[in-house]
Amino acid sequence: MRSILLAGAAVLVLTGIAACGGGDQSSSSAMRTWRMGFSVVPPRLTTAAVIEGIDRWSLRAEYAAIHEELPWTDLLLRGMSPDDILDRDKVQLVAYMRSKGLQLYFMADLTDGLSRGEEAPQLRALGRSITEPEVQQAYRSYLLAVDRKLQPEIIGLAAETNLIRAAALPAVYAGVVTAANDAAGDLLAAGSSATLLFSVQVETAWGRLGGNASYLGVEQDFTDFPFAQMLGLSSYPYFGFAQPEDMPANYYSRLLNGRTLPVMVVEGGWTSAAAGTIQSTPALQARYITRHAQLLDAVGARGLIQLLFADIDLASLPPPIPPNLPLFVNIGLTDSDFNAKPALAAWDALHARHLTH
Repeated sequence: MRSILLAGAAVLVLTGIAACGGGDQSSSSAMRTWRMGFSVVPPRLTTAAVIEGIDRWSLRAEYAAIHEELPWTDLLLRGMSPDDILDRDKVQLVAYMRSKGLQLYFMADLTDGLSRGEEAPQLRALGRSITEPEVQQAYRSYLLAVDRKLQPEIIGLAAETNLIRAAALPAVYAGVVTAANDAAGDLLAAGSSATLLFSVQVETAWGRLGGNASYLGVEQDFTDFPFAQMLGLSSYPYFGFAQPEDMPANYYSRLLNGRTLPVMVVEGGWTSAAAGTIQSTPALQARYITRHAQLLDAVGARGLIQLLFADIDLASLPPPIPPNLPLFVNIGLTDSDFNAKPALAAWDALHARHLTH
């Protein structure tokens, strides 16, 4: 899912937004170690939808997530500076979310989020590649500007690395490894206070996504991305399990293989409707939210990002529509008009727990 809709990133230039506070947060005797949040992906590519979404989900969140393909066209073709791009597209947006009391998680995605075997869409259109030193340098400069201007609490330097390694050409994966490690070095040298992570695709690690259901693990990823101060988890388990209760209790903890590295679910969800050969319902999605909390507790997770707050209105998107996008559009906790699904009440019940970190 990841960086869909971000070809329309200009709608995120929220001129003249008035700051206002977040909602009250109740607590119960139950506790959680994980801050909760959503990405800014709106149900429709309009400024009004972005603002309404933030206003609604900020009442039940501590994190805001921006997960996107880099603006390669502006960086490489138009020669814009990272600072100018961020001033245009992100500074006011982030300021608005921070006015709600939200912390920021930023993931700079290096490949195609809907087709991990391919280069990022804008790079493909430009005939460029993450294997090129000039492209890698543009990524590094952009991340330094993100850190300087947006000051994210958490920065992701590469997404779903195990799936990239399985699906992409070896040279592309090697380019991702080099770029991410060099960017981590840049950020540390600049004195960044952000927590650095890479993410792995959990269903791939368990052999449930295009595999034979044999556990594979992510040991190579720990070797290739040694800078990680936290492990990011990408999980869409409806691709691998018919029922949320089928996910084993060590679904996340097994990936650490004895490590004490903190973990955070940085993207994911469960569809509330049939998608291709997948069968699901709103009630099943609500059960996933509750079951997921048990998995988070089992690993002492530090964060949970639900990719969509509201479903994506496919009919509102300009063509071409990626062929596998419909598999993800119904993982929101509301429909595309912000009408609540049962999963929203399950989420709110978890959010009412006392946050211990």
